[in-house]
Amino acid sequence: MQTFAHGAARWEVACPRQPSRVAGVSMAGFRIHDLDALRVVPHPAVTLLLDFGDGSPVLDCAPGRQQRGSLVAGPGLGSGGAVRARGENVACVQVRLSPVIARAVLGVSPADLDGAVVPLDDLWGREASRIRERLTGLPSWRDRFALTDALLARRHAAGPPVDPEVAWAWHRIVAGHGLARVDALAAEVGWSRKRLWSRFRAQLGVPPKRAGKLVRFDHAAHRLVAGEAAARVAADTGYADQSHLHRDLMELTGSTPTTVAAEPFLAVDDLAWPGRGTPAVL
Repeated sequence: MQTFAHGAARWEVACPRQPSRVAGVSMAGFRIHDLDALRVVPHPAVTLLLDFGDGSPVLDCAPGRQQRGSLVAGPGLGSGGAVRARGENVACVQVRLSPVIARAVLGVSPADLDGAVVPLDDLWGREASRIRERLTGLPSWRDRFALTDALLARRHAAGPPVDPEVAWAWHRIVAGHGLARVDALAAEVGWSRKRLWSRFRAQLGVPPKRAGKLVRFDHAAHRLVAGEAAARVAADTGYADQSHLHRDLMELTGSTPTTVAAEPFLAVDDLAWPGRGTPAVL
């Protein structure tokens, strides 16, 4: 367990000692006594949040719309900067799932989430409550990670895989930091652009171009957090110019590069996700 300090924020952060047995899974544990309106920054992965203990996280998704407790969200959660997380005595295991394995683990395609935040109870029924009870009763993060990993491995083994062509295209997008062209990807797998777009969207929840945009944004945003100048980041990450980077950040986060560089949601990644990267499956 480590302590993350960022301005007024003080979080306890835990990381598994070993990687998941399932390729494309990464996880971290959080315990936050007072989570105050944290802006959720979009990420290319599918998010699975397993809460436990006395508190409960609250996601304010839009005026009058809230989600409490364990939940699932597709790639790009928080786009537009409208989603805030808050709560007292929050304790949770946050899992980042590569979209390539998300359908097998969740039991539904990320496309079925339709960009919304879905309570885990709606997907897994009573199993979601049993997981919460078991996580609450465990004495250590090591035990919680082991339970979560066993659960994900079991569900992944029983679930349907995506098309290998779709998985390959996703890998190429991640490996290229979002700069791979859709036409080139389609040619590599021997499909038409329309077929790749359709299968990719249906199985991973986002079309290829949107996936590339999220991956490129994630790469650029973390370089901003590391203190690099916006002009340099724009030039190195494939944006036409600094104005192009600014427009993408405003679209995805509702914030300027300076504000994004100071977001706790991004700054905690160095502790929570060592060796950080967008989850991919070869």
